[in-house]
Amino acid sequence: MQRRIVSLCAGSALLAGSMLAAAGAAAVSAAPDVLAGPGPMPLARLASRVSYPTPPTTAQCERQLKLACYAPFQYQKAYNLGPLYRKGFDGKGETIVIVDPFGYQFIRSELATFDKAFGVPAPPSFRIITPAGPVPPYNPKQRPQMLGWAEETSLDVEYSHTMAPGANILLVETPVPETLGVHGFPQIVKAENYVISHHLGTVISQSQAATEQTFPNAQSILNLRSAYKNAAANGVSVVAATGDWGATSYKNNTDFFLHRAISWPASDPLVTAVGGTQMHLTGSGAHIQPDTVWNDTNLLGSPAASSGGRSVIFGRPAYQDGIANIVGPDRGVPDISMSAAVDGGALVYLDAKLGVGPAGFFVIGGTSEATPLFAGIVAIADQYAGHGLGLLNPALYKMYADHDPGIVDVTASTNTVTFTQDGSMHTVRGWDAVKGYDLASGLGTINAALFIPELAAAASVP
Repeated sequence: MQRRIVSLCAGSALLAGSMLAAAGAAAVSAAPDVLAGPGPMPLARLASRVSYPTPPTTAQCERQLKLACYAPFQYQKAYNLGPLYRKGFDGKGETIVIVDPFGYQFIRSELATFDKAFGVPAPPSFRIITPAGPVPPYNPKQRPQMLGWAEETSLDVEYSHTMAPGANILLVETPVPETLGVHGFPQIVKAENYVISHHLGTVISQSQAATEQTFPNAQSILNLRSAYKNAAANGVSVVAATGDWGATSYKNNTDFFLHRAISWPASDPLVTAVGGTQMHLTGSGAHIQPDTVWNDTNLLGSPAASSGGRSVIFGRPAYQDGIANIVGPDRGVPDISMSAAVDGGALVYLDAKLGVGPAGFFVIGGTSEATPLFAGIVAIADQYAGHGLGLLNPALYKMYADHDPGIVDVTASTNTVTFTQDGSMHTVRGWDAVKGYDLASGLGTINAALFIPELAAAASVP
């Protein structure tokens, strides 16, 4: 996780401290300026060093932080989940599997506090397993990267649960942090294969990513695909964050590529790649305007936008043949997009033991937010269908070809990023959101009340 005044991870969390000096209300406490160690890690972006002891309203965040913040009920309304909840479709009987290196030792109590604050029912079951080996006790002073992954875990658990409050949660912790290249992925693959082979869940959410070009060679990625092949063969869906760096991605622990680049595993054809949007909502969760591609680069001073582009490892899968004019001969990402903006971030409860600062509610964005949100949607679709839907992408692109209204087109903003590196300004030209599929928002975002029945139907067709 890259940390300056922002905190970056594979799916990423941004710490936008300097712009928040005006947040001086008595009820608000300022957290330290840094989170943890070197290098890209998870993909959650902690948008603010400011913690609120009780959940603030959107108006309070806009007034004090100069950015919007959203609570669970706003996401539930904005994605039109109410009609499904009223019919009993809330993920009941399904299990969302969240895979995070290290996890977080105190996540159970965090989730309980989060649920109580927002009136969200506790999950029927919340289990934690470590199939790739024991995870050491939480000690961010001894292992600085633990802090970033703890933050990531809090976001993943709280917001997958927000979308599918009736689903079980299985947190799968691994003992080695994922950074760049191969490091950390063998343990993740081992853990995921365990989950799939023991039929522990039907949707796996991953908020980790490493730039394709940071692997030693293409074969080193191909050697890590066994869990995704296993998932596709066993009716398990895998969703992964595309990343938070717009059209570029990390080259090493500190620098970005100065050309287009995307990350794996989102680029894998057996994975559903989840990009990011910015939602524009009222305090009740109603849309003020349609969602746009997430791009907070100007706000945060470094690449902070929905990642997307063409793979240099994987060719175009058959399900993308209908958009060959856009992706060419390559696998294109994202497939779908959900809320990820820092200006419009999720209110996440972090306890004092995590080490970010005083216990309270922080604003977090990034495609690490988008991915668990979508995992919750998939869990409800599994419940609706009565079985795991497996690889989602053929169904998603069929829905797109059929003009199903549950997919909502995103037609504004861009994932082009401009940033300073080595004392010079650089622009990596990405893609603009346009009508139809694009490499900034994918197929678009969702209207859950329509999308879930459509996905269940499309994925059930051989």
